[in-house]
Amino acid sequence: MEFQSLAGLPAFLLYVIVAGVLIAAYIFVYTWITPHDEFALIRSNVPGAALALGMSTIGFALPLTSAIGHANDVVDMTIWGVIALIVQVIAYYLARMPLPDLSQRIAAGELGPAIWLGSASVTAGLINAASMST
Repeated sequence: MEFQSLAGLPAFLLYVIVAGVLIAAYIFVYTWITPHDEFALIRSNVPGAALALGMSTIGFALPLTSAIGHANDVVDMTIWGVIALIVQVIAYYLARMPLPDLSQRIAAGELGPAIWLGSASVTAGLINAASMST
């Protein structure tokens, strides 16, 4: 009987691994497009950099979890994960519109711009996740 509950383990592992790869790809793309070096700033104890990157990653993970729950298979989930990544990149550029110096201000240690960027990312992720469920 115990082994029946483990029947879904291979699929679980596949989805977790692919989701992990997608999250790593998202963090790579996000840190590549931003002018500031998030990890150097985090190592230097700049909280805004950690806040913005963390909230942005949550903003990506929200639609990714929706994609996992609604996908027909891992390929379908991956396609929607890539779409979620694109939406988050667009959200980053839209968040910069009212604050063109957003990255410089985050690098300077300002929390307000970091909270703005993180909130925009989570908002985009929530809307993206909800749109995937229809």
